[in-house]
Amino acid sequence: MVILGAPLDGGTTHRPGTRFGPAAIRQACYLPHNGVRRSLALGVDPLTELRVHDAGDVPCYSGDLASAVRRIETAVRLVAGLGAIPVVLGGDHTIALPDMRGVARHHGFGRIAMIHFDAHADTGDVEAGPLYGHGKPMRQLIECGAVRGDRFFQIGLRGYYPEPETLRWMADQGMRSYDMSEITARGLDACLTEVFTTAMRDCDGVYLSVDVDVVDPGHAPGTGTPEPGGLTSRQLLDAVRRVAYELPVVGAEVVEVSPPYDHAEITAYLGSRIVLETLSGIARRRRDATDGPWDPHTPLLERPVHLAPTRQGGNP
Repeated sequence: MVILGAPLDGGTTHRPGTRFGPAAIRQACYLPHNGVRRSLALGVDPLTELRVHDAGDVPCYSGDLASAVRRIETAVRLVAGLGAIPVVLGGDHTIALPDMRGVARHHGFGRIAMIHFDAHADTGDVEAGPLYGHGKPMRQLIECGAVRGDRFFQIGLRGYYPEPETLRWMADQGMRSYDMSEITARGLDACLTEVFTTAMRDCDGVYLSVDVDVVDPGHAPGTGTPEPGGLTSRQLLDAVRRVAYELPVVGAEVVEVSPPYDHAEITAYLGSRIVLETLSGIARRRRDATDGPWDPHTPLLERPVHLAPTRQGGNP
């Protein structure tokens, strides 16, 4: 696992500040910086059971969006090409284009499904406005062939966008978008289970994209385009854990954490936990080969306890 920062907010259309997101996510933790983070729920420590490295930030300069997109894609493609799983800390959602395209260039265009948590569809017409921006990367990914439309799943949409023309385009591509009204009526778990039954058909893995504005702004105020009525932070963390545990994740990103609008670091802490739940889910998926499937119905103190291995030569 390789952590990359993408401190970019040149693609925002409302409130900037996400270029400070990667630093805020990294710093948002009250636990000792000792290279140990054992998941209480899953009983694994991803930082010791996986090889996790932080490669720092990709250089992203304000006012040079095209250059930043190229640099991010090159970095992600390099990580994927080395056999590692890239986990990118955003930055605004513009980075989804180079992130997913970089993964696809290694695994194959159309071979990776996309699971996208967001309040917004981000499928704006590329002919409207600048080439890059956080409101259009999902359309660009489908149009360039990096992701198949019928393997593109969106969860948490709500509000007053997009317009009917864009919705028709999304339907024509075979996209599946779960808005909050459907999630409320059917339940988030049922919607996720439906996604999981389709995501891996004729695909080799999934890419997980999490925009923190999928969460209600009461739980995540530090974001550029807040939309009331979203998921709770608990729902999102459980959902991310399920994706990482039940599906073969080959890349992930957490975007739109904007510290200037964050109260008491609420959103930064959520971003940090999204990353840890992703890593922990992947680690637990691998642990099942020896311990058997994880069962959340088992009482906490009856679950197997594994002591973390002793580190040699300090923290990674």
